[in-house]
Amino acid sequence: MHKAKRIILLGATGSIGSNTLEIIQRFPEDFQIVGISAHTNSQALAQIANTFQVPSIALSDESTYQSAIQAELFSKNSQVYGGDHALDQLIQETQADMVVVAIVGARALSPTLKAIQKGFDIALANKELLVLGGSFVTQAVQKNKVRLLPIDSEHNAIFQCLHGNNSKDLKSIILTASGGACRDTPIDQLHTITPEQAKQHPNWSMGAKITIDSATMANKGLELIEARWLFDLQPHQLKVTLHPESIVHSFVHWIDGSVLAQLSPPSMTFAIQHCLFYPDKRTNPKPSLDFDTSFSLNFAPPEPKRYPCLQLAYQALEQEPYGGAIYNAANEIAVQRFIEKAIRFTDIPKIIQHALKHIQVPDTLSLESLLQIDQDTRDYALQIDPKKL
Repeated sequence: MHKAKRIILLGATGSIGSNTLEIIQRFPEDFQIVGISAHTNSQALAQIANTFQVPSIALSDESTYQSAIQAELFSKNSQVYGGDHALDQLIQETQADMVVVAIVGARALSPTLKAIQKGFDIALANKELLVLGGSFVTQAVQKNKVRLLPIDSEHNAIFQCLHGNNSKDLKSIILTASGGACRDTPIDQLHTITPEQAKQHPNWSMGAKITIDSATMANKGLELIEARWLFDLQPHQLKVTLHPESIVHSFVHWIDGSVLAQLSPPSMTFAIQHCLFYPDKRTNPKPSLDFDTSFSLNFAPPEPKRYPCLQLAYQALEQEPYGGAIYNAANEIAVQRFIEKAIRFTDIPKIIQHALKHIQVPDTLSLESLLQIDQDTRDYALQIDPKKL
């Protein structure tokens, strides 16, 4: 008898969560959602819980949780966890086969490590997780013999291109980048870019933070650091090319000179479906590429002056084991300050650079020290006045 795969979906109300639910709804006999989470979007979470009859629910914002309980938003048959430890409790108390990590930021680290320790496979759509705690996550994956499947389209593409090949024969990987919302803005006008302009991605529909990261190319910097951990690579093996069409999702360059690429339309459903069914494949009803019509693919090296966040990612890689944590935390705070219109678009890389230069780090590495550096960097980045840099 066919057994449905039990899924916990962290971040059920975001764009990755919505795409995941769309696929699960399409294959109801293959999947059972046993747990979902959101941070503050309780109304949407309640609707998902009702539609999919989800037994375990987490709201990680304490006040939202209290309001939802008071309003009796969820079925009395559901177990609802709330507050700072809600995600950990959801993982601890729920039996699953796979956890889809679709929440942004460092708060995904603890529940993901708990899920790995419980033997659940991880489908990962959170860049910050490996950027912050890559060594701990990869060690835990190896120790507990679980699968770590990347949902990010670029890393998913590399994962597919590496399949069946010897990674020792790898020369480099080349991540493709759309260039984001400001790719055609004159460089001397980038300081005038508003949060509204930076959130208008030409190809993808994503949340505000990741869309702004795409405009600065900090997202590609995070992906470089993530790829270093996912595929055990050195900084010189990590490269980026601009590809405005977002059809080629990455290249793998082999030592014999051959290059493999993975292509699909710019929709996250292709990468998510690949992870959910891995190692099997199922028909995707969404239209794929049509080679009976003409289309062009363009590639170009990114301009360092337009995308200083990219070069700062290589600097972060050279400052392991804490460089990635500093880069990520400083960027998160800088983006939030930009959204609040407290700083300019071009101040984002200045804050990251200043943090990388000035944050003091300990000689030894532990999960506690990483989380402390993450917090120290956030506190520091909030105080930086870019006008004085």
